[in-house]
Amino acid sequence: MENEVKIDTDTITLGQFLKLTDLISSGGMAKWFLSEYEVWINGEQDQRRGRKLKIHDKIEIKGIGSFTIVH
Repeated sequence: MENEVKIDTDTITLGQFLKLTDLISSGGMAKWFLSEYEVWINGEQDQRRGRKLKIHDKIEIKGIGSFTIVH
């Protein structure tokens, strides 16, 4: 199932995305989360918590689900 994640800005970092979706409770957990889970952004694996996500980006987290950034 694909979930839509609405943002009010043009971009959001991967770390902010994880917090916004309640996958982590604090920004400090982002590094741990990204070391434990495979994260794919638009078909490309990326573990950088500072990675900028923009509208229409697709994020897939193995074992958790798929997400699309919307405005």
